[in-house]
Amino acid sequence: MKLDDRCFDCLLSRVSLECSLCGAGAELSAEIKKECARLLLELRTKPLSHPQIASAIHRLAYSRLGTDDPFRRLKEESTTQALAVCRKVRPRLFSFRDHVLASVIGNTFDYGVKSHTVQDDFSQYFETEFQAGLAIDDCDRILPLGSEIVYFTDNCGEIVFDRLLLEFLHKNGAKVTLAVREEPILNDATLREALALHMDRFADVLTHTGCGCELGVRLDCMPEPLRRAMETCTLVISKGMANYESLSEYHDLPPIAYLMAVKCEPIADEVGVPRGSKVAMLRFQ
Repeated sequence: MKLDDRCFDCLLSRVSLECSLCGAGAELSAEIKKECARLLLELRTKPLSHPQIASAIHRLAYSRLGTDDPFRRLKEESTTQALAVCRKVRPRLFSFRDHVLASVIGNTFDYGVKSHTVQDDFSQYFETEFQAGLAIDDCDRILPLGSEIVYFTDNCGEIVFDRLLLEFLHKNGAKVTLAVREEPILNDATLREALALHMDRFADVLTHTGCGCELGVRLDCMPEPLRRAMETCTLVISKGMANYESLSEYHDLPPIAYLMAVKCEPIADEVGVPRGSKVAMLRFQ
C-alpha cells in the first residue's frame, strides 16, 4: 500500500509521541518534527511502500533522540495489561474463530495512530468487542489452509493474545514459523518480548523479519529460515496494518490471512469496512 496524503499527520503525530516519551524539550521536538516532515516530503515521490517510508521517518527520529526503543515502558505496560485480560478470558476461548477474534482485538494495542486510542480499561473493551465479532470473517476458509504457517506478529500486548492462537494452532497440528521484528520500532514485538512470553513453545521456528529497525515485511531482506518458510508454507497469517500495507504490495505469495483492527481511514477505504472494524480476511494474491 502506497502513502496516502492522510498519512502525513498520523506519521508526524507518532514522531511527536516519540519525542514526548523521551522527554525531549519543545525546541528539540520541533526540530525533529521539522526534519522528519522534510524527509517525508522527499520520500513520498519514491517507489516505496508506506511502511518503508514510515520506517525511515522513525529511524531518523530515534537517531535524533538518541534512543533505540522509546516505547519500552509502553510495551511493558501493555504486556502486563494484556496478561491480566488473557487470564480472565482464556477459559472462554474454544474455537479457532474465538482465538482469532481475541488476537484481532489485541491488535488495538497500537500507540500513536491518529484517531485511535488504546483503551485504559482493556478488560471491558475486550468484552464489548468480543460480543461485536468480526466485520469480515473468513475463519472457516482460513483454518483448513493452516498446516504450515508463517505468522507475522505486530505489537506488544497483542502478542499475548497471539500466543493463545499459536497454542491453538500447535495443538491442532500446525507447523508454525513465527516472525517478529529484528530491532525495536514503535511498540512492535521483537525476539526479546517473544522469548519473555515463551512463544517459542508453540512455534517450530522463531525468527525475525530482517531489515533491522523496519516496519512491515520486506521479501528482499528476510533471514534464510523465514525465506525458506515462505517458499513452502500453506498459509501466511499477517497481524496488523503495517504488515498488511507491505504484504499487499506483493504477488505470487501463499494465501494470506490478514488479521487486524482497522484503525485508519485509508486502510478502511481500501478494505471496504468502517474504521474500527475487526477483520479476519483471506486473500489470494
